[in-house]
Amino acid sequence: MKWPPGAIQFADRARIHVFLASSDLHLEYKLKISRSRRSTWPRNRCNWPVPWSTDVEFSPEDATRSDRDFLVEMVQVAVQAGATTINMPDTVGYSTPQDYGRMFAEVRERIPAIDQQGVILSSHCHDDLGLAVANSLAAIQSGARQVECTINGIGERAGNAALEEIAGSTLRPRRRVRRLHRHLA
Repeated sequence: MKWPPGAIQFADRARIHVFLASSDLHLEYKLKISRSRRSTWPRNRCNWPVPWSTDVEFSPEDATRSDRDFLVEMVQVAVQAGATTINMPDTVGYSTPQDYGRMFAEVRERIPAIDQQGVILSSHCHDDLGLAVANSLAAIQSGARQVECTINGIGERAGNAALEEIAGSTLRPRRRVRRLHRHLA
């Protein structure tokens, strides 16, 4: 394949989104590799697209079921390699709002470079337990500045967080309490 791909070449805001499994379940059963082999991969994957885009989003797939220390290590490596957005997905719709929000807060606290470098934290939630919107709002309250969601929550399995519900939750007067700014793109 010739690079840069056409979609990047003509994009007004070119972003490359890189995914790497982070939970032991995904590492062992999906990729059949060990943590030690995987922990350095974000550096290579986040450096790879830089010639075509300096806007690189990194997602440790299955973040909510990942060992927290390993998740922090992967995110730290990605930030050091130049990732501008870190998306921490609830890949299987497994988390609760309290746990999901705590994950965002802990990653921000343990990796000061996220705030220092203006790295955007992003949420991507599946609705298997019916908590995708609540989890997304918990992520926002814990520092996420981007939410990946869908119209009417349409998505694989039980769906994703619903755009209209998240947008509705951030309308005035609630917005004053949370100090949110909406930008739908």
